[in-house]
Amino acid sequence: MQHAVGSPLPPPHQPGHGPAVGWSPAAQHPGPHQPGSTPQPAPVPPPPSGPRQPAPQPPAPPLQHPPAPPHSPPPWHAPAGGEVTGHVPLPPGGPVGMPSAPPAPAAPDPTATTLAVLLIGPAGAGKTSVAKFWADHRRVPTAHISLDDVREWVRSGFADPQSGWNDHSEAQYRLARRTCGFAARNFLANGISCILDDAIFPDRPAVGLGGWKRHVGPGLLPVVLLPGLEVVLERNAERSGNRRLADEEVARIHGRMAGWYGSGLPIIDNSQLDVPTTARILDDVLARAIASPPSW
Repeated sequence: MQHAVGSPLPPPHQPGHGPAVGWSPAAQHPGPHQPGSTPQPAPVPPPPSGPRQPAPQPPAPPLQHPPAPPHSPPPWHAPAGGEVTGHVPLPPGGPVGMPSAPPAPAAPDPTATTLAVLLIGPAGAGKTSVAKFWADHRRVPTAHISLDDVREWVRSGFADPQSGWNDHSEAQYRLARRTCGFAARNFLANGISCILDDAIFPDRPAVGLGGWKRHVGPGLLPVVLLPGLEVVLERNAERSGNRRLADEEVARIHGRMAGWYGSGLPIIDNSQLDVPTTARILDDVLARAIASPPSW
């Protein structure tokens, strides 16, 4: 009996499988059994020539999402970088820069410019009255921040400087100035001008102008309100409660305030001026300060 012409080709060599073992033509075409010969086991079929296919995986079950409640509003996220009141974003407060004069050749109009003003003067100079009137009659939103009002927010453990100046009253004033500075920066960050009033002395720059400059920023415009001693004593006598000081204390404070005359800061002597006239002069002083900022 004859086989077909030609022998079957050996299986192709697959990478990673090594040479085909146990393959022979006799194994593929067994002949008649020869006595005394050992029967050969059937060869293991080689793996398929193509790349190995992974076993099929069952499909993953779909993710289950909890049903949204009916008529639920979309989530609202606060914008980055600012504080939020309700749904109105507020920009973060920061040190106010020096206000720049408009490019027009005419003098800047301080009544329509966002400003930060520090009104300096002794007790009885009329700082609070002038600051309130000035803030009420501007064409842009303006806030009046009174240092004495903020200082008197303290109730339990209140340190009244008229009862004697000590470490507690000093710390209370420092905290009030810092609080007023934070309030001014937040007002200015939202386009609202502010005017602060304080009785600071030229012989204490670290606590006075230097402290306000740190709290508010280099754009703060200081103006000194300094009437004569007789006028200050008369106005102080009209006060009541803890706002009224002894005449000796008023005279001492007024004498220390006289040091502002050599500081280069603008000074308004309102001894013979009423409140509206003083406020108009304050606008003129601020217009010059915007055009040529003072160095302090």
